[in-house]
Amino acid sequence: MNSQQVAVGVIKNPSGQTLISLRNEKLHQGGLWEFPGGKIEASETVDQALARELKEELDIDVRAAVPLITINHQYPELAVQLIVYSVEQFSGEVKSCEGQPFLWVNPDDLINYAFPKANKPIIAAARLPDSYAILDDADPSRLSSNLKKMLDNGIKLIQARFKHLPSAQIKAFIQEAYPLVQAHNACLLMNSGSADWEQFEVDGVHLTSRDLMSTDKRPANMEWVAASCHNLEELWHAEQIGVDFAVLAPVLPTPTHPDAESLGWARFAELVAHVNLPVYALGGLSKSDVVVAREAGAQGIAGIRAFL
Repeated sequence: MNSQQVAVGVIKNPSGQTLISLRNEKLHQGGLWEFPGGKIEASETVDQALARELKEELDIDVRAAVPLITINHQYPELAVQLIVYSVEQFSGEVKSCEGQPFLWVNPDDLINYAFPKANKPIIAAARLPDSYAILDDADPSRLSSNLKKMLDNGIKLIQARFKHLPSAQIKAFIQEAYPLVQAHNACLLMNSGSADWEQFEVDGVHLTSRDLMSTDKRPANMEWVAASCHNLEELWHAEQIGVDFAVLAPVLPTPTHPDAESLGWARFAELVAHVNLPVYALGGLSKSDVVVAREAGAQGIAGIRAFL
């Protein structure tokens, strides 16, 4: 069985659009859209291969690139490992050096283009931010002010984790809060532990680990489906049912669960390497931990206090 390692760049321009190019019809998976990049040569590092490929294909010079996601995919005729970096700093004007058509598209429009199957989690990662805030109902009187703080701090992805509030109070809050979330071009997911979570028209659902393991299929009619995971079995199941992203916890000790055994960054990285999913790190983290989280293979960090 043939195998390939490929360096891939999710390139974003100052407007936040992402670059995609059309594969030559004669190539493997030809005629489909892809993120630019190419095969890593034996003598190259991933960074070197990415810089070379983007210069050869697009005539741009990479100024900074950070890890985004690594995908291991088995096609019938080929095993590929896609090592994906986010490229938001580059110099030069993009042009097609090899004649392939390319487009700048809004991240949320990526789902409207035909990509190779292995690219599905890359599309999710390209659409997701590096911060996932959890709006908790431990103090219901602070829900509105905490939501406003998150949005004012530029958070674009929020989970409403209301495990204590009755359904009527949740409904009243969502009716007030969701238009505000939409006005900030952010997304709101309901935790499946919240009362009557299915009835609220938001952007998706975040499955508790218990609800994740009790279902064998992705919840229907949801733009986003996320899941809480604590081990490899839960991560594998999340991938199997087709969630868009997962949260893996606890990475570090937390004040709320001081006795819980934490994973540490090495174990976190080991677990994430076994799944083709964007995974957020959760537990004892602050905003400054985004860099170390990305180096460990995370999409970014999730938390409550970190974003307040």
